[in-house]
Amino acid sequence: MPEDRESEPAMNPFQKNVSKETLFSPVSTEEVRPPQPPSPPKKPPPKICGSNYPLSIAFIVVNEFCERFSYYGMKAVLTLYFLYFLHWNEDTSTSVYHAFSSLCYFTPILGAAIADSWLGKFKTIIYLSLVYVLGHVIKSLGALPILGGQVVHTVLSLFGLSLIALGTGGIKPCVAAFGGDQFEEKHAEERTRYFSVFYLSINAGSLISTFITPMLRGDVQCFGEDCYALAFGVPGLLMVIALVVFAMGSKMYKKPPPEGNIVTQVIKCIWFAISNRFKNRSGDIPKRQHWLDWAAEKYPKQLIQDVKVLTRVLFLYIPLPMFWALLDQQGSRWTLQATKMNGNLGFFVLQPDQMQVLNPFLVLIFIPLFDLGIYRLVSKCGINFTSLRKMAVGMILACLAFAVAAAIEIKIDGMASPQPGSQEAFLQVLNLADDEVKVTVLDDENNSLLEESIKSFQKTPHFFKLYLQTKSQDFHFHLKYHSLSVYTAHSMEEKNWYTLILHGDGKNISSIMMKDTDNKTINGMTAVRFVNTLHKDVNISLGMNISLSVDEDYGVSAYQTVKQGEYPAVHCRTEDEVFSLNLGLLAFDVAYLLVISNNTNQGPEVWKMESIPANKMSIAWQLPQYALVTAGEVMFSITGLEFSYSQAPSSMKSVLQAAWLLTVGVGNAIVLVVAQFSGLVQWAEFILFSCLLLVVCLIFSIMGYYYIPVKPEDIQGPADKDSLHIKGSMISLETKTRL
Repeated sequence: MPEDRESEPAMNPFQKNVSKETLFSPVSTEEVRPPQPPSPPKKPPPKICGSNYPLSIAFIVVNEFCERFSYYGMKAVLTLYFLYFLHWNEDTSTSVYHAFSSLCYFTPILGAAIADSWLGKFKTIIYLSLVYVLGHVIKSLGALPILGGQVVHTVLSLFGLSLIALGTGGIKPCVAAFGGDQFEEKHAEERTRYFSVFYLSINAGSLISTFITPMLRGDVQCFGEDCYALAFGVPGLLMVIALVVFAMGSKMYKKPPPEGNIVTQVIKCIWFAISNRFKNRSGDIPKRQHWLDWAAEKYPKQLIQDVKVLTRVLFLYIPLPMFWALLDQQGSRWTLQATKMNGNLGFFVLQPDQMQVLNPFLVLIFIPLFDLGIYRLVSKCGINFTSLRKMAVGMILACLAFAVAAAIEIKIDGMASPQPGSQEAFLQVLNLADDEVKVTVLDDENNSLLEESIKSFQKTPHFFKLYLQTKSQDFHFHLKYHSLSVYTAHSMEEKNWYTLILHGDGKNISSIMMKDTDNKTINGMTAVRFVNTLHKDVNISLGMNISLSVDEDYGVSAYQTVKQGEYPAVHCRTEDEVFSLNLGLLAFDVAYLLVISNNTNQGPEVWKMESIPANKMSIAWQLPQYALVTAGEVMFSITGLEFSYSQAPSSMKSVLQAAWLLTVGVGNAIVLVVAQFSGLVQWAEFILFSCLLLVVCLIFSIMGYYYIPVKPEDIQGPADKDSLHIKGSMISLETKTRL
């Protein structure tokens, strides 16, 4: 009875044994001291609006929102930063992206060890947040075009990312647990609700940041190009705010001292069991029932029993990294795929890296849909939809998502402009003369390779393919214009695009050979190039910090990337005249050739042609693959942690959390290896990942078939049940988020 227990002294299992002689030993009169006044009662921490919620958790929740905004906002634009700013290729960009992601999931082990064994959670969060902020500052400096060259940008970026990985990973296991420490044990229900709000702040930070930072990158121009410095700087500012807000609540926090790291104890127990078994491998020594029983000489029986149960669950973790290898490619390979699609939705232009916002958005929709709808419907149909079966279905959905991604990639490749191969060059002819010109291309033996009549200002719909005998070859061009017949020669190199510009005044005909950019150069951007037919240099202003000068008499500018949109009045200036040009709509992911001419009495005008047309496939076609992989995430991630936590003792919860994070890190390492060494075309790589996960799913299903679930009452004592309920709720909520 509770009334009876109140009269009994509380028993401490770790209290030293005290003999009766000690309890009743005589006390010297010299040791008698006057009674001390009772200490005043400890002032309770301030609450939120008279509730049982400590005010300190408000600082922790705001801190988590800002930190997750900082992390996911920076990560959203990272792949395109590698591709377009550092000018790495797609494989290197993908590899470094996943190396960074992998590091972010290995460093939580270090953060937990520092907090539990040395500094405590509060100081660990403060110190590693300072490292986090420093990483953001260095990363933002590395994105400034005026600060050094390619090597400086690369070194600053990699050093900044390393510090960010240490900071975000180090505080990851500390912040949520530190918030739970603020509650008294009698307020367990409020603590559970706090975790709901805490992880809602994670999703809110992720959702908002993955939408905003791509806009800062693409819609704001810095130094004439996409503003990566701002896109990294704003998340860095949010991390500064996170640190300041967290520090403001310092005097209100409960700060439990370090209590030791259970992960370290588990590792030492396993290592001692293995080494002890190896030392006693003689046949004369009796065998023991389980290999972990060889740790009994040093470690308590309860710890060994808990580790036995833990290893059964960890065995099921072996196939899990392959799922994360697919899931985390949303920010790398799928973003690169989006750069080759048309982001113009009519009412809004979606940046390629903004598609990642679908994941947290769909997570918030799918969690109640699955919990309150699909799972209940399946249960009513009499189907035993166990946790392991849910995880297997989640894997299959991820397989289907990558199969869809592969189909879309094949379609994109089919719709894209063909690429010149080895000993091939593409030629486009632009006739700026006042009449038709017949163009004949001859090889060294005067064999006709191409014969075409091009009308004045005719928009040629395609490039002509020319075959080269060597990597570089001179071609002879025969131009017939009015009664003139002119021969000229131009050199062309393999795997390049060229535009032959013809211009004449009725008496003479001339030609200029211009090497074009290829369509890989403008992925996800709008590019323009000017040809100036006027007899004066023209200075053109295309917006804030974007201007270029084009030489007189058919001078040709370099390609310049600009924001997509309407350009009805572009300011232009010559030495004695100021005028405006109407460029019209410059569409997303198109390269334009713009010819400035003065053939009418209305002043200079511009003639526009798409030198590299846009890919017509809408970015909205990525929605099915995002829906499939997010549904798979909800079924796999949430169910997986809920299942594994139900199968392990309450003392092993933090070990399972560490192991779960490690599976994410290993999954990212798998992508790194495949991207760097597979050498496959993109659609084939998607198929490879889909097939690998399908095989892993089969293996996991077999492992799950032979797995015998453990009942919760078999792995915990009565005193642990309340603790397990609280911790289980915490983890259940944690899995419903982007960690």
